[in-house]
Amino acid sequence: MDLCGLRPSDGKGLIQLEVEYVETVIVGAGQQGCGVAAALQDLGHESVVVERREIGQAWAHERWDSLRVGSGNRSVQFPGWEYDGDDPDGHMLGPELARHLRRYVEKRKLRVRQHTPVLKVECPQETSAYDDVRFRTHLPTGIVESRNLVAAVGGYARPRVPSLASQVDPAVNQVHSSDYRNPGSLAEGAVLVVGTGISGQQIADELLEAGREVFLSVGRHSAWPHHYRGRSIHEWMRVFALYEDFVRQPAADGSGRPVLPGLPVTASQDWNTGLNLGTLAGKGVVLVGSTRAAQHDVLLLEDNVVAIAAEADRSFRRVTDKIDTGIRKRGFAVPEQDPAGIGMEHISDFGSKLHLGERDITTIIWCTGFGPDYQILPDHVLDDDGAPIQDKGIFGAVPGLYYAGLPDGDSLAPVAISANIENGRVIAHNVHFDHVSRPGRPATGHRA
Repeated sequence: MDLCGLRPSDGKGLIQLEVEYVETVIVGAGQQGCGVAAALQDLGHESVVVERREIGQAWAHERWDSLRVGSGNRSVQFPGWEYDGDDPDGHMLGPELARHLRRYVEKRKLRVRQHTPVLKVECPQETSAYDDVRFRTHLPTGIVESRNLVAAVGGYARPRVPSLASQVDPAVNQVHSSDYRNPGSLAEGAVLVVGTGISGQQIADELLEAGREVFLSVGRHSAWPHHYRGRSIHEWMRVFALYEDFVRQPAADGSGRPVLPGLPVTASQDWNTGLNLGTLAGKGVVLVGSTRAAQHDVLLLEDNVVAIAAEADRSFRRVTDKIDTGIRKRGFAVPEQDPAGIGMEHISDFGSKLHLGERDITTIIWCTGFGPDYQILPDHVLDDDGAPIQDKGIFGAVPGLYYAGLPDGDSLAPVAISANIENGRVIAHNVHFDHVSRPGRPATGHRA
């Protein structure tokens, strides 16, 4: 045991921290981190996964109760393991996905330390290509030194709430979508949902079905059909290679720079029917403009409901046009269907103000997304906003530092569930090449 790691105790001396060596440390035991560990195992490389809470934590405990896997059960894949349930075309709930992941970890005998938060990671800038130790991961119980470090906490770890929330009347309850569980968990009264991505529209739909009065503050998003011409949208994505369209959207300003407003909204929370602003407005959801400021119990809005819905309609028709064109070219005998798009008959602009008290709005749910949380890493591997300096969503700013499940800057593809296989393969092959190309290889286990 190396006793170089010391910390103060209760004043009666120093606590000796255990220091061990593992070739690769992986931070985060979601599908991405476990996928990397399995890919390394396939190539004969040791790793340890450290997880602040439980395997599959976000899916099991940090999303609303009715959230289902939007990409479908077939997408629940890990290295060497495909979905083996009896409903491949279904959409499992989040806790079920977490159970699949835990079963996989147990079957593969991956080394995962649950309830082990990372305090910080040291990666000195002066290390050389020949150093065995390039990272020191500080845990509550000791330090793990490693040649490589994989940060598998994704790009969506920290709930994002706009600063204007602090100006809202304190009498109004405010929760982020990460803390919302079900309609019964909210105070009585009307609910304002802010954001029209997947979470915003599905939560608004669920609240309405539960009998709540719902207001939905719109924002830029894409909308796709759930089913079209007799097949699910995911089938058409496979047939016509539409995946890149799904995860990558062009900028609206014509600059050519890609933007990532989120995955297209396709289906209601039970994944049985289509979902968009038109269907929500038709059911009775009150659509209001984008929230721009707050003055106690009054929200100042951009009067843009119709414009946002029209833009979503264009995204809907772009994909149905591609499907129609593909069907004609390949001569598929499938039913005809009118691409109805976003039904605009129930949609109108709301105005520039929303009076919370007058509308009996007692709760605001902020479905405003997440941001990266890489505070455990040193400043020199992060940009000015605290986001990782990365290449292709995988390679970090220093040798041996990798990311898994991080958007690559112009695509959400790396964060997909099944992307853990390709992410793991790329990282594992780089680790393997690094291992076999350098002289002298460190032993694994506790350092003497």
